[in-house]
Amino acid sequence: MILEVDAVSKRFGALTALNRVGFAVDEGQIFSVIGPNGAGKSTLFNVVSGLFAPDAGRVRFRGVDITGLPPERVNRLGLAKTFQITNIFPEISVLDNVRVAAQSRTPESGRLASLWRRPDVDGVACALLETFGLGARRDAHARDLSHGEQRYLEICVALATDPRLLLLDEPTAGMTPGETRDATALVRKVVLERGLTLLLIEHDMSVVMGISDRVAVLHFGEKIAEGTPEAIRSDPRVIEAYLGGGDD
Repeated sequence: MILEVDAVSKRFGALTALNRVGFAVDEGQIFSVIGPNGAGKSTLFNVVSGLFAPDAGRVRFRGVDITGLPPERVNRLGLAKTFQITNIFPEISVLDNVRVAAQSRTPESGRLASLWRRPDVDGVACALLETFGLGARRDAHARDLSHGEQRYLEICVALATDPRLLLLDEPTAGMTPGETRDATALVRKVVLERGLTLLLIEHDMSVVMGISDRVAVLHFGEKIAEGTPEAIRSDPRVIEAYLGGGDD
């Protein structure tokens, strides 16, 4: 077991965003979290990755209690996250975006100037860009990439930190159906080849049902169902939640 979320709650004033949410993710699993708008999915990811400290409950990663640890410490333990809104450095090159992330994993990461243009760091960054079809765009400013290319770049940045668990928050948001199919196949291929575990938030149900080993469903901050994609698809509680709240 690589991740344990145990009765996690998170409140923002009078709003309870998460109420005693719990689940476990096995090593090598593709585990998706779905739910209508406002269900608490991104809040859950922010708690797991250290961006938010929970008000109650615990989070354990590879047997280590990471509850309330800051994101940089969580990342160094081997957990990386992308964001629902693309989070890259638009004014520097595509290669430099990935290079900075790769450098963060080196023992001398506090002295970035001494690492710039290091062959081993460049090799990691360039290999990732080639994998995601961005090799020819390595010298372009990140702001000049298309939306789909920026989503790929953010995944490259996350992978450059050499994670064991990758959290992707709606990686296909804003993509065309064709781009979504390509992205899903590529992410699955990379996860399997690298032996990673994937925790996924995704609004496209065809993606969720096609890629996931297991699915948890949130509704108004509570987990209402968990199981295989086949079980989730026919669960009356899930059907009711989506009929009442819509998909995000």
